[in-house]
Amino acid sequence: MESGQPGGRGLPRRSLFKAGVALAGAAVATTSATAVAEDTQDPDLGRDFDVIVVGAGMAGVTATRELRAKGKRVLLLEARNRVGGRTWTDTWNGHMIERGGTWVDRLQPHVWRELNRYELPIMADAGPTRAFMPTIGGFGEYDPSVAYVRQKELFTRFFDRSTEIFPEPFNPLKRRDLVAQFDGFSLRDRLNQMALRPEDEILLTSWTSLYGGTSERGALTLIQQWWALSGGTFEGFHGVNTYRPAKGTVSILNAMLAEAKPVLKLNSPVKSVVQNANKVTVTTRAGEAFTAPEVIMATPVNVWRTISFSPALPAAHQEATTTGVGVPHEKKLWIDLSNPTDRFVAEAPEGLGYPICFMGRFNDNQPVVAFSVDSTFDTTDGNAVERAVQKVIPGAKMRDYTAANWHVDPFSLGAGAYRQPNQLIRLHAKLQQPHGRVKFAGADIANGWNGYIDGAIEDGLRVAGSPTLSGPAAAAASAEERIVVPAVNRELYRGLGIR
Repeated sequence: MESGQPGGRGLPRRSLFKAGVALAGAAVATTSATAVAEDTQDPDLGRDFDVIVVGAGMAGVTATRELRAKGKRVLLLEARNRVGGRTWTDTWNGHMIERGGTWVDRLQPHVWRELNRYELPIMADAGPTRAFMPTIGGFGEYDPSVAYVRQKELFTRFFDRSTEIFPEPFNPLKRRDLVAQFDGFSLRDRLNQMALRPEDEILLTSWTSLYGGTSERGALTLIQQWWALSGGTFEGFHGVNTYRPAKGTVSILNAMLAEAKPVLKLNSPVKSVVQNANKVTVTTRAGEAFTAPEVIMATPVNVWRTISFSPALPAAHQEATTTGVGVPHEKKLWIDLSNPTDRFVAEAPEGLGYPICFMGRFNDNQPVVAFSVDSTFDTTDGNAVERAVQKVIPGAKMRDYTAANWHVDPFSLGAGAYRQPNQLIRLHAKLQQPHGRVKFAGADIANGWNGYIDGAIEDGLRVAGSPTLSGPAAAAASAEERIVVPAVNRELYRGLGIR
């Protein structure tokens, strides 16, 4: 696939898994988990297992590792030619990029514990030297020390009562009574309730549209929960996207797989899941059938509707996969600009004709990362991409770009999870319930950081019957520092008191 097309250029595949045994440590040296391959014809592969895990994203790989530690024979089936799911470390134009998933943080204890467990290095983004923020007359250029002062005031007001609604944010239904009062509201409902001046509202809608797909579609309660998980402060909420694994998010997956050594089959999308009183039969689109007493579906909720289940999925699961959970129409782009060349951040308001809602360069000599939730934005058209950048930064010059369109990815059908109104109160607990011998897992249905890497890992632990973190245990994991934690460049948040 050529540069400038969705998905961009990938790395050649290498055989790192054979006969169901991972070659420990071999994958760690690779940049992308695209390089993982397998020998599907090996006669020792077998067809019967203790557990079949469908989906080799963070949740599926975590569950696999935990089950392998309990002595289970696990088959891990993955539809793509790589592991990672909606996290995807790749290389492009000589740069390591994350086509999906990127950041980690101390406030996200499950992923932080994994980084410490495997002593994986992390890096801190340097942060921008200037910020382009929307105004009524266009975009203003600001020093980062003042760019977020008003936004902090608005965010704090926007999230009023969030920590009351989610006093134990890893237990989202602890105050079910309060959640029931707020879960029917969209992000747009909250914006309308605040009755902001236009110049203030546009400072919020780049965030509410990015998270919700549109502000009308996204649930207020999910972003309220994230705020509570962040400690109930703007500094915590805004600072979560600060650290990243130095060797990519794939380094977490590779470390888990090297420890677990499961039977891994790539290029194996599942066609059907049929269960009877004693076992479950999972059949791939290629016609291969495997059996086990238990199956864990660790695919995105949106993908459930592409698989035939017998007996049929329960009503709640059918509703969730039909109406959707992941943010629709989200594209993530990496852009090589010849101008500007400095570090910057830019936020564009919703509903005013800006295809790109957020973009920035956070480290020197690196490409720009950008996000869009515009359903009409054609990322295969290079001219359209450059015009979209120039709408925010006039005079910008683009040399090259690459894009991942998660909405059209058949094994994702949307980007990171973001609930719609009423889905928490009506569906969340039901989606975590088994369907006979079939269990469900993933960031989409996590209790805590729903939609984040941390949530995927947490839910992989939950479905495997391993302890998850909250309260004092989460605080202890967040405080652990076997890894080297780089100092955060405070330019972006200067004056805001962020750690």
